[in-house]
Amino acid sequence: MTQWQDRKNVGDLHEHRVATALRARGWTVHPCGQGTYPNAVRDALRRTRSALRQFPDLIAARGSDIVTIDAKDHMPSTTTNRYAISTTTINAGLQLTALHAPTPLYYVFGDLKVLTPAEVLHYTDHALRHSSGAYHLVSTHRAHHFDDVFGTAAAQAA
Repeated sequence: MTQWQDRKNVGDLHEHRVATALRARGWTVHPCGQGTYPNAVRDALRRTRSALRQFPDLIAARGSDIVTIDAKDHMPSTTTNRYAISTTTINAGLQLTALHAPTPLYYVFGDLKVLTPAEVLHYTDHALRHSSGAYHLVSTHRAHHFDDVFGTAAAQAA
């Protein structure tokens, strides 16, 4: 198995975990993005710099609310308590948010905390940046709890 396949398997498990958590809170969830494309399309995208590579993993609706989710696992760092989000991902997320307003895009991290692309940019604008400039590093303390954004399973059951 390649390193990419390993990362994809971990990502798929996290997407499933996020989708399950959303469904428990009354959301209808559907996959979207690269994971839903045929192999030939994924292979072609991998060779481009297209923002389609960063398309959200899930789309969800509850009542008249609709959201998009980019599930980000292997975060936060176990040593620095920060999330590392690539500049490419943030730029694509900001573009997607602008094009599809008012539908929000949420990054849901491995600890099930949540941030938007605009929040990541805001919280890192004056903060320590990765020395390469390729990543935005944001403190895990800045992220919202999953239940605060998507509701609680207990409230849905009531």
